[in-house]
Amino acid sequence: MKISFPNLAQYRLRILFRGAFLLLAVATVALALYVLQQEKQLSYKNYQTSFSKTSDQIMATLRHPAGQLALLNPRAENGGADALHPVLLPFPSLDFDDQNKVRQAITMSGCLVQYGDDGALCVAVGNNPWAGGFIYAAGSFVSDELVPHQRGEQDIGDAHRLRVTVTLRGQTYRWIAPFEKNGDPNAVQTRGAHGRLTGFLDDDSGRVGARPVKDFRGWIWQSTLCSKPGQGAADCPRSSFFSLRLPVGVLQDALFQEKNPVWPPADLDKIQVRIEVLPPGDGPLLFDSKSAGAARAFSVGDLASLLLPGESLRIRKRGAADGADLVSLAGAEDHPDDSSRLLSRLVRRLPVDEVGPPNESRESVVTSTGIYDVTLTGDERSVNRSLGVVAARVSWFVGAMLLALFVAWLIIEIGIIRRITLLTRRAAKVSKIVKGSGGLDQFDLTDLRGADELGVLASCLHDLLRRVKEDLEREEIRAEQEKEMWHAVGHEIMSPLQSLMALHGAAESQSSRYINRMQQAVRVLYGSASPSEAFQSTVLQVTAIDIGAFLGNVADNAPLVGIADVSFSGGQQGVMVRADDYSLEDVVTHVLRNADRCREAGSVISIDLKTTETAATIAIHNYGPNIADELIDKIFEYGVSDQLDAGANGSRGQGLFVAKTYMAKMGGTITAQNVADGVVFSLGLQRV
Repeated sequence: MKISFPNLAQYRLRILFRGAFLLLAVATVALALYVLQQEKQLSYKNYQTSFSKTSDQIMATLRHPAGQLALLNPRAENGGADALHPVLLPFPSLDFDDQNKVRQAITMSGCLVQYGDDGALCVAVGNNPWAGGFIYAAGSFVSDELVPHQRGEQDIGDAHRLRVTVTLRGQTYRWIAPFEKNGDPNAVQTRGAHGRLTGFLDDDSGRVGARPVKDFRGWIWQSTLCSKPGQGAADCPRSSFFSLRLPVGVLQDALFQEKNPVWPPADLDKIQVRIEVLPPGDGPLLFDSKSAGAARAFSVGDLASLLLPGESLRIRKRGAADGADLVSLAGAEDHPDDSSRLLSRLVRRLPVDEVGPPNESRESVVTSTGIYDVTLTGDERSVNRSLGVVAARVSWFVGAMLLALFVAWLIIEIGIIRRITLLTRRAAKVSKIVKGSGGLDQFDLTDLRGADELGVLASCLHDLLRRVKEDLEREEIRAEQEKEMWHAVGHEIMSPLQSLMALHGAAESQSSRYINRMQQAVRVLYGSASPSEAFQSTVLQVTAIDIGAFLGNVADNAPLVGIADVSFSGGQQGVMVRADDYSLEDVVTHVLRNADRCREAGSVISIDLKTTETAATIAIHNYGPNIADELIDKIFEYGVSDQLDAGANGSRGQGLFVAKTYMAKMGGTITAQNVADGVVFSLGLQRV
């Protein structure tokens, strides 16, 4: 089934205009989606690269001695206002007698807790229980030149000294360790001060007993360089480094009382150690490990800062009895999820290339106390959440662009397209329903007039319709006058025709036949608005006539009407056809006049009659030029003639129109056909 759209052309510009705005809106949304899709693809690739770098960074940190220290002490939080807790070192013990070895060990292990410019301190135990169950303390502080304590003197208030407090399992150990200079105390010191820290039990009396604590060991070394450049050598503060080994009886007893001692102690993170450095006399402390300015040492929890949102880090000691995670960290959300569910769902559905399962990295860290399995799991959904936030921000710009497009379309639609539509609709209505000047009164374009282009067009159309209305009014007046003229002409012609009919009314007279035809023609035209309407409204009296006798009579009388050399070849007599006698004679006469005007000089117009069982065909052939191809289908229309000066010669293009009209009313047909030597008109009639 074929569907046609006859009025689609008049909507073409509107469809094009609205389609252009729709295309702009779709292109805006498509561009935003394409940018988000490319951003998602790039973000996924960047995330995979970042995940690999994060994994490498975490493993490098954990394999460093400081990282191993954090693995060995996952719950240690050294630093702050509370007393320090010992940490488990990745070494069996500290060689506390050697300054360089101690410095290197505590620096590489990362156990030092910094106290700003005042100093640093590391409190730890070795990973070998058979080293004696000692607690090691090593660090530094800044002071003036160290004042030594004279050996054998019980009063230690005039010397630099360290006070050490250890609290565990309900017991407290306190030692006081004054600085005792090596060699001759009265000798001139050319290098930095170096000596022993001899430990005594502390009773807050400022005096010590004669016997020091047997297993307490300590050393101190003071640098020769000033801590603060620009000061004189006499009052220059210098950094002093000390190293202690603290004998804790509770730990030592536990080691030797059990066959399989547990090391490090399960309550290692509950042991509290405090180190204080006292100056000579009663001045303020030079160093206090309980100071609030301490900076916490590195711990496994610090690795959380390396994790992105959605990532998780699990550390498990291989072979642990409980099999639980030693450390479990997750990346914190760095921004609130302010994206809508619709945008988040849209971002998740955007396709990306080569996206596999969530990234996962499994590595192992080998330490002196065991093997730790480290599992880092990535979550690419964090990329979607981040893009969701970006999409929420982009959506405002996309919405603003779509709103701008809609406002622009609305302005043009109301200001231009609506007016064009009204002009088109009213113009189409004018062309369809206006039949006279009265129909133009309902079309008013004054509401569309204005100073712009469409207003000027509306003004022109308004003026044009006004002029058309005036022309139609003049045409109606002229047509009414012409109709009255026809009435007058018909009335004046009918009177003399009636007189001629009285004089030549005999039936055998040929004049009577032509007078009757003239009366019929006047009756046809009388009272009609136009000749074409008159001929079309004529009612014919169709009867049965002998077509052979009729054509012979027409051929014989043709010279009487000015058409010479008309030949009828004859035909079968008694062929009866359905026709109106006078109208058929008018048809044949009009065709003969047309043939006479177009034939070659001296040629004959031939009339032939051909019959079948149901029809009779009259062929009128004239010798001369053919009818032009562009006119052969139009010559039977009213007012069409092949003569440029037809009107001047009295030919108005009316004869063939009358012939076709009368033939149709008699149930016949008439056609024209070009032949090699002229033109043939064929008239078809129904037989009775």
